[in-house]
Amino acid sequence: MDLQIKVKSKLQKLDVEAIEIPLLLEAIFQRSGYDFRDYALSSLTRRIWKRIREEGLSTVSGLQEKVLHDIGCMDRFLMDMSINVTEFFRDPGFYLAFREKVVPMLRTYPFVRIWHAGCSTGEEVYSIAIVLKEEGLYDKCKLYATDINDTVLKRAKDGIFPLKSMREFTHNYIQAGGERAFSEYYTARDHDAIFCSELKKNLVFASHDLVMDTSFNEFNVILCRNVMIYFNKKLHNRVHDLFHESLCNFGILCLGSKESLRFTSREECYEDLDSRWKLYRKIR
Repeated sequence: MDLQIKVKSKLQKLDVEAIEIPLLLEAIFQRSGYDFRDYALSSLTRRIWKRIREEGLSTVSGLQEKVLHDIGCMDRFLMDMSINVTEFFRDPGFYLAFREKVVPMLRTYPFVRIWHAGCSTGEEVYSIAIVLKEEGLYDKCKLYATDINDTVLKRAKDGIFPLKSMREFTHNYIQAGGERAFSEYYTARDHDAIFCSELKKNLVFASHDLVMDTSFNEFNVILCRNVMIYFNKKLHNRVHDLFHESLCNFGILCLGSKESLRFTSREECYEDLDSRWKLYRKIR
């Protein structure tokens, strides 16, 4: 009997949740302009309940009331919704593949535009900048790094990272084919690693929402790695349409290792450059 009661209680909670969560997301959209309505429900629900607990609340409706009336709570919620898991030279094999298969193509262009969509705090943007520097391409490149979250964009633009993490990132850098000492790219000060201004001169950081905003330039390369795993199919297709519109002919699209073009609206528009590291070339 106790089991039946527990099951019934859980089902009732799920039924209410199915009503409350869409209402919360609609309220967030109407209030802030940020649209999370087509994010994957499972990860979205986990982050919503994390915020509910940390706010000392017990229901989704309670969180809705608080985000609508407490700007601090809204800011904390928006930070929760941002995807900020990143590191320097994350997946070193990707950077080896980029050096081997993408860099030779970039050498053929007089000028190169690169868009890093969903750049978070910037570690992977600086990683690509370092690769381009070592390959002698940086001076003819402009890198546009965008994210939905203004707070992480400021951190990315500052180029200041915890010094204690540099040993781990140095290991990644070496595995990614690094040609120098990683420490040449930053200055240690107290507990911080401050990346050199030479790496920043061709970086442009700006706010951009993949859900709401449109194309803003034509690019030779677009990197959007481990961002779309949080989107549902409808939003996948919307973003792939945006990327296709933004890439030049024979431009390169770089996705995360757990992402794919398969079963998207633009699957037939690309050919594989590297199926392991999800490098694709636009062919139509």
